[in-house]
Order: sequence, then C-alpha cells, then structure tokens
Amino acid sequence: MVESTDGELIGASLEDSALFGVVFDRHFAAIHRYLARRVSKEVADDLAAETFLIAFRRRESFESTCDTARPWLFGIATNLARGHCRSELRMLKAYARSGVDPVAVEHGYQAAEDRADASAAGPVLASALAALNRRDRDALLLYVWGELSYTEVAAALAIPVGTVRSRLARARTHLREHLLRTGQVLDDATATHAEASDE
Repeated sequence: MVESTDGELIGASLEDSALFGVVFDRHFAAIHRYLARRVSKEVADDLAAETFLIAFRRRESFESTCDTARPWLFGIATNLARGHCRSELRMLKAYARSGVDPVAVEHGYQAAEDRADASAAGPVLASALAALNRRDRDALLLYVWGELSYTEVAAALAIPVGTVRSRLARARTHLREHLLRTGQVLDDATATHAEASDE
C-alpha cells in the first residue's frame, strides 16, 4: 500500500481535519528537537505545538503537489524561534561556558561515544554560533540541525537557493575563523558537518 504524501494528506484535511494528525505524527518529533536545540525545552514544547497550530490554520495555502511538508513546517518553526532570539543566545552561551549540551543529554540523541568529542568541540561551536548574525544562523541550523537540503532550506526561509548558498558559505567561514582563533581542531565528523560541500 502506497503511503499518502504530506501534500495529499493536507489537501484531504480540508474535508477531514483529522487527517492532519498524520502530518503531525510524522514531523512533530523533528520539529520539537530542532526547536529544543534553539530555545529551552519548555519554550520548545509551546513553539512546536504552535507550529502545527499555525500550519493547520494555513493548510489551505499549502501546495498539495508537494510530497513533504518539512520545509514549510521548519519555516514556521524558525519564524517562531526568532521571537525567542535572546533565549537561543543564552542557551548557546551557556553551552559554550559549561561544555554540556543539555538538549542532547536530555533527549538522549547524542551517542555516549560521541560525547567526548562533542564536549571539546561543542562549546567552541556554540560560541561561534552565538556570534553569527540571525539570518546566517537560521540557514545553518536548518541545514545541520533540521537536516534540510539546500532546496528545503530555501523553501523554509522563502529565499532563493543562491541566497542559502551565500549564507551557509558566510556561516562556514565564520566558524572556521572562530575555530582557528581558539585553536580548536574538529574531528572529521564535526568538520564535515561544519564545512559540508554544496549540494
């Protein structure tokens, strides 16, 4: 049996609103995890719920030919997170000071063997992220934490793909310079994430 696409479900939810619940089930965990990395868990709980409430209210505007609602949902979530920029910066600075990623520990998605590497590189990266301008940070975090493609980041932020490339290039340059200034050397996996080549 072929599974319905998000677009088909959202379109059908205009007649049967319960079908939107399938889209919620598919994407809520990823949206919540992304938000929890950007703001506190308590705020993420509210913003994740609000993301889907806004999506539900705006579902008539969603293009039903789209297979996935991920970029659309991440775009809504990113817009909501912008209203909590101070909270995000506090979290990044606290991570930079303490070396403990509270979200990774709380949700258990950082493997135990990776924690040693992350405890060294993570605080430096958090400090560098806090120093990025908001637009570049949004693009980078959608790409890395949201695991969106360049095209999906462009759709989420309603900007051209070329602008995504420019913002990611600036963010990578900033991260490299920050790491060089601090003398931090990244392991191969972290370096690949921080300096992933264009798609």
